Amino acid sequence: MDDAEANILASLGRVRLCDLAAADGLPSDGYKMCVSALTQSLAQYSAAVVELSPADGALLRSGLDSARLFFHQRGYGSGEAGGGGGGGGGSGDAREWCKTSGYYADPQMWLEMYDFRPGITPVEPNGVAELPPSGLPDMFSVLGKVSREVLDAISFSLNLRSSTFTELLDNIPLRSQEVSSSVLSACCHSRPSMEGAQQHSVASQDDEQLLMFSDQENQIDKTLLTLVKSDRSGLYIKDLQGRWILVDGDLGPLDIVVYPGLALYRETAGYVNPAVHKTEVGNLQDSMFGRCSLVFKLMPRSVARLSGEEMRAAGHGVDAQFQVPILVNDFMQTEHSANQLFPKNNEPSPHVEQEASYNFVMKRKKEGRKTKALPPSKRLRLEAQRVLKERVQDIADKKGIKLRFCSLRDCESHIKSLDRPCENIRTEIGWPPGVPFVHPHDLPNKAKLRFLEAYEPGWTASQQDLELSFTEP
Repeated sequence: MDDAEANILASLGRVRLCDLAAADGLPSDGYKMCVSALTQSLAQYSAAVVELSPADGALLRSGLDSARLFFHQRGYGSGEAGGGGGGGGGSGDAREWCKTSGYYADPQMWLEMYDFRPGITPVEPNGVAELPPSGLPDMFSVLGKVSREVLDAISFSLNLRSSTFTELLDNIPLRSQEVSSSVLSACCHSRPSMEGAQQHSVASQDDEQLLMFSDQENQIDKTLLTLVKSDRSGLYIKDLQGRWILVDGDLGPLDIVVYPGLALYRETAGYVNPAVHKTEVGNLQDSMFGRCSLVFKLMPRSVARLSGEEMRAAGHGVDAQFQVPILVNDFMQTEHSANQLFPKNNEPSPHVEQEASYNFVMKRKKEGRKTKALPPSKRLRLEAQRVLKERVQDIADKKGIKLRFCSLRDCESHIKSLDRPCENIRTEIGWPPGVPFVHPHDLPNKAKLRFLEAYEPGWTASQQDLELSFTEP
């Protein structure tokens, strides 16, 4: 891991689970700081680290030992196939995503896994109940609680009502005859006894530093959240800048990695980006067990709908692509790829999109000199609007808040309402009361100019001097 990766890894948000526990009444400063650290890390790196209690950490470590022994003692054969990992890609039939359980092997990805899904008892081909790794029910319970605490923190950061996602999740506990939509997978990458290990060892001999990854290098889980605990590093996630970051290279014994999935992206109308990830399967020639991990995938119920209604109710702008509700079962059977979602492997932030649009318009104006040029006063007000938007975005970036600037059309139906999107953004970033904001309908442009003059003395004069320098022959 080079210095750049080490620096980014050190800045991943690290929060303690006990600090994420919500309580009645006003939020404490500690809770707000914890939520801010979590959401900022998810916004910038699509991942965060959660520290569990000592008891829960010990349970997961023993679970990893059990999984390691389970795969080591099990004979591998290319004909074995089970259900695969729900939501992330295991078995080929997407219609069975909420019924996967038992042992599964994927030679192409050098991966073996055992899916534990409460409500289903996996059976061997000979009809005998399959003996799973030990401790899976207890670990499922612990990781389920962790994922719901993280989800509630994300809900708080988006100014949504508490328990917003309850309708999407399983009952606690499950009712009679119910099957869990969420799944806990014990995984093993690159076990030496797997077929294909020969090619693996040859590649390692050619270059000891060679990093090899599974064929699916741009995976996006269709989960709400994914939690991962591994016995060795190897999980890479693409950050906001499009760089692959090793996110589990410096974890403590109580730490787990959490990252958002595509279902959360859909339900939050794009405000929480899904993690694009890949797993290293090379450089394991010195391990007789391969790389073992526990992966918990918090999934929405198959009969639920992803609609983004709560985001609209909270005053957030919702793009057209998120306004049509979709049944979870249909969503799970629809193909989604990183290239489809993010053509450049990285979704630009809303303010970058708007700046790009603004620059394109200005370029057209400069190129098309046949059209009448804007008067200096108008250009000055447009520049004031742009600078104000940058000021707001700077504040939001420092607080880890993802903004989607609304237009006059978005707010025209409730300009004077207290729950309008502009007012929610003001409150969220702590914008000073009475100070002009970034939207045309908040205050006249002249008031914005007065604010910039107070914020940065001499700003108006410098812009006018700049205008003169362009107009003088």
